[in-house]
Amino acid sequence: MSVYDIDIHALEGGPGNLAAKAGSVSLMVNVASKCGLTPQYAGLQGLHERYSDRGFSVLGFPCNQFLEQEPGTPEEIREFCSTNYGVTFPLFEKIEVNGDGRHPLYEMLTRTADAEGHAGDIRWNFEKFLVGRDGEVIARFSPQTEPDAPEIVEAIEAALG
Repeated sequence: MSVYDIDIHALEGGPGNLAAKAGSVSLMVNVASKCGLTPQYAGLQGLHERYSDRGFSVLGFPCNQFLEQEPGTPEEIREFCSTNYGVTFPLFEKIEVNGDGRHPLYEMLTRTADAEGHAGDIRWNFEKFLVGRDGEVIARFSPQTEPDAPEIVEAIEAALG
């Protein structure tokens, strides 16, 4: 089973259609609007714009599990992201990434370890997972790793071929 086979809703409801991303490369990120790392939205949008014509997309998954830093409604989240960071990449329903209510997508993603060997629970907002065209996780990056960090850019370019 590929991560692209998992059902999830779009931010505003209705099918989120991860299946439409099968065959492309994705950077999946748990996001929040009221976090010290929230300015990473700008870098994520930059990556999305830079590589979208090569079959790449950033996919955002709002999460309110870390100090309730994503309290907004879907409409508030969309407005915040578009107004403050010009976000055009897909945003999905607010989900839980840890604990008993962990979304099945994050059940799969969190099996992968980052370069330091951390697997399992998400540590904070803006943890990043690079997913290949086949729906397999290629790499995991810590929340503090900026979207335009060399290790992320190099991994994206390698995945895109």
